[in-house]
Amino acid sequence: MIRPRSLATARAAAKAGALFCAVAVVLLARPAAAADLAILRNGFSIRHEHRLAIGTMTRLYLTADDSSFTDVPTAEITSYEKDLTPPTPPNPPTSASASSASPKAGRAKPALPLNQVVDSASAAYHLDPDLVNSVIRAESGFKTRAVSPKGARGLMQLMPGTASQLGVNDAFDPQANVTGGSKYLRELLERYNFDLVKALAAYNAGPQRVEQYQGVPPFRETRAYVARIVHEYNAKKIAQEREAKQKQVPTKAPSRTHRAPKPAAIATATPSPR
Repeated sequence: MIRPRSLATARAAAKAGALFCAVAVVLLARPAAAADLAILRNGFSIRHEHRLAIGTMTRLYLTADDSSFTDVPTAEITSYEKDLTPPTPPNPPTSASASSASPKAGRAKPALPLNQVVDSASAAYHLDPDLVNSVIRAESGFKTRAVSPKGARGLMQLMPGTASQLGVNDAFDPQANVTGGSKYLRELLERYNFDLVKALAAYNAGPQRVEQYQGVPPFRETRAYVARIVHEYNAKKIAQEREAKQKQVPTKAPSRTHRAPKPAAIATATPSPR
C-alpha cells in the first residue's frame, strides 16, 4: 500500500520526468543555428559552424561538435555570409507499410525538369549549377539512362558501389542521380581543399589515383575529362561576366561629335556672297 506522502512524491517525480522528457524533445527538435559560408576566391563556398584563425590558415569547423574541419589559407577567403539555404528534407519512408498507407502512394511522382533538379541539388550542396551541368555533359551528355563500359550509370555516371554509399537506390532516377553525384562532388572538393582540378580528376579516376600520383593521374582520358569541364565552365563564367558588364553600362545620349551627318544638300550649299 502506498502512503499519501509517498504517492505525492511519486506523482511529483513522474511530473518532473515528463517535464524533462518534454524539454529534451524540444531541444532535439529545435533547428540548428544558422551556419556561415566562407566565400573563396575561386567562387566556391564552405559551409561551417564556426571558425578559428591559426596563423595564416583559418580552420573551418564543419560540424557543431568540432569532429570535422578543414584548414583553408586565410588569403583565399574573401568574405563570410550567413547560410540561408533551407535544410534538406528527410527522405520519405520507402517501406511497404508506408506505400500502402495511402491509395495514391503507388503512383509515380511527376518528374521535375532537369534544370530544376540541378538547381535543387546544387543549392543543397553549395555548388555552382553551371559546374554540375558541365560535369553532366562530360559524363553522360545529359542521357538519363547512359551506362558506361565499366558500369557507371545515369546522368552523373555513378558506379553501383558509389551510388549505394550515397544512398542512391535508382541511378537512372534523374533527381536521385544528380543529388547523389552533387553530394559526391562536394565531398571531393572538401577533401582536396576546393581544388577543382583534383576533385574532377578524383571524380573520373577515383581518389586513390589522385593520391597515388599526388595530383591528376597521367591518364589521357582523365586529363581530357578535366580539361573539357574546366574549359567549358570557365567559358560560361567569362560569358556571364561580359553580359553583366554590358548590362551595367548606362545608355548615354549621343554627343555632338557623334551626330548624324548633315544632308548632302546642306553640306554642299553655295556660300553666300560677301
